[in-house]
Amino acid sequence: MAQGGVTLGIVGALRAFPQRLAARAVTTRGGRLRRGITRQTQRVVFGRKLLDKQSDAEIEVRIETLRDAGIKLISENGFLRWLHLLDAPEQSSMTRASLLEQSKLSAHVFDNLALFDAFEHDAEPFSFRDLILAKKYAGLIAGGASWGAVARSVHRSGPVASLTALSLHPGSSKSIYAADASSRSELDGQRLLALEPAEDDSEEYFALAEAAEGSGLFAEATVLYARCLALDPTDSVAAFNRANCFRALGEADEAASAYALAIKIDPAFVEAWFNYAALLRDEGKTGAARTHLQRAIAIDAKYADAIYNLASLEFDAGNLPAAREMWSRYLELDEQSEWAKTATRGIAFIDLKLNAVKTAG
Repeated sequence: MAQGGVTLGIVGALRAFPQRLAARAVTTRGGRLRRGITRQTQRVVFGRKLLDKQSDAEIEVRIETLRDAGIKLISENGFLRWLHLLDAPEQSSMTRASLLEQSKLSAHVFDNLALFDAFEHDAEPFSFRDLILAKKYAGLIAGGASWGAVARSVHRSGPVASLTALSLHPGSSKSIYAADASSRSELDGQRLLALEPAEDDSEEYFALAEAAEGSGLFAEATVLYARCLALDPTDSVAAFNRANCFRALGEADEAASAYALAIKIDPAFVEAWFNYAALLRDEGKTGAARTHLQRAIAIDAKYADAIYNLASLEFDAGNLPAAREMWSRYLELDEQSEWAKTATRGIAFIDLKLNAVKTAG
């Protein structure tokens, strides 16, 4: 896997260590890690703490949305191996297709379990132990357990490979039991101890901030995002989200400062340049808005929204040739939407206007 220049997103918190430490580790590999997803995200790491925060259905929606967008998904262990912080397990030649055929697990369930490290390997090639685990999981699913119950339970006993020696049974759709010759207990229970790292407060505050923002509690969200930044001053996404909340509150000065901070932390954060430009345009600062949109387009030449907004800004400013150029560029990226129809009408109007000027001249 190529490392240089890769932009990774992270969904959910990692079990292994705090996100800020992960970001530093990615930087040493020549890449970049952001909390959440942006236009430049090429790969997304699914932290296993997501299982504690969201339901199976909510997680599945996130997985399918990202896969449909063509983004590569990586498990937490796969991420650690990419960073060379976790040794790869013993290699094998078993393919995903072979494992699915022999275990009778559905591809959907298998991929979800693999994404949350329910197997020894996070990707091909898989091992014989992975096949044993897959067969056990297939039995649990057939017995009424959900894939989420399996994923939440299997790490409670230590390395998942240790489960190959246990007899696993579904207690309900939400619980898994392990049995040996002398006892039977829930994997989430006391007999099999969970190996939990210390909590990272910034992850908790970020989750609370996102929830507050999603509920329209923008003032509360700005406070919580500020706490995230106090704990991790390199969190550009917290600064960006905080700016969006300030903008929603009509606090333009605070929003501008927060956008500027996000850009200072991560100069390639294209959405921050774009949203800051919109704020500047709303304030009548056309020149600064133009500069920020141009910067966004320089970072991402296919950022259609930025191209369209720059065309609109130039049109309103009376710079018709520049507006025509930008709208034409926009139509190379989007030919079907309502915005494309507006761009087409804009170009037609500009052509009429410019031709009239030529005729009069």
